[in-house]
Amino acid sequence: MKKILLTIAFITFFNSFVHSQVTKFTYTQFDIAVSITGNPNRDDNNYPESTSSNAFLVPNGLGSKIGYGVHYRKWLTFGIHTGIDYKWDDKLVAVPVYLNFGLSPKVGSETRIMLQAGYGKGFALGRGNLNGEYKKIKLGIGSDDFTLFAEISDYAFPLHDEKSIGAITFGVTLMDFFSFNSQED
Repeated sequence: MKKILLTIAFITFFNSFVHSQVTKFTYTQFDIAVSITGNPNRDDNNYPESTSSNAFLVPNGLGSKIGYGVHYRKWLTFGIHTGIDYKWDDKLVAVPVYLNFGLSPKVGSETRIMLQAGYGKGFALGRGNLNGEYKKIKLGIGSDDFTLFAEISDYAFPLHDEKSIGAITFGVTLMDFFSFNSQED
């Protein structure tokens, strides 16, 4: 009986010692973005001037993504992300599920450059079993919790006689870094 009590006491002491040294670093990320495309009606003279646009680029969709993962000093991130993308011209609603790897080195006292790459699977909603690879790369500038970015992404599934559906998006990333040390309880 004495050995069992000593063993339980030792395991309890060791467990509390280990947990007091362990620090948990996680983050959540939320993106909202607008995709753009070249204006197909830019040089079309069939429309009156009031209805046509001379803009070179026009909006082509909306997207939002959310992710959760681990970070090392807000400089290195690795997580799993998902979201929803809507492309107006292609009449496509797609959901990516991907692993995201990011680097965010400081370039000033409060400024960071963000570079993220993602790879996973993309699923088209309402189009049967249409799915394929999803790839993206994002470049942004901002602070620890707010970043303006440009992103290039690609859904590798065929739609409307195209091999894949790509997008160029501009948007905002909101990040929340959690640093929890069990000694602070």
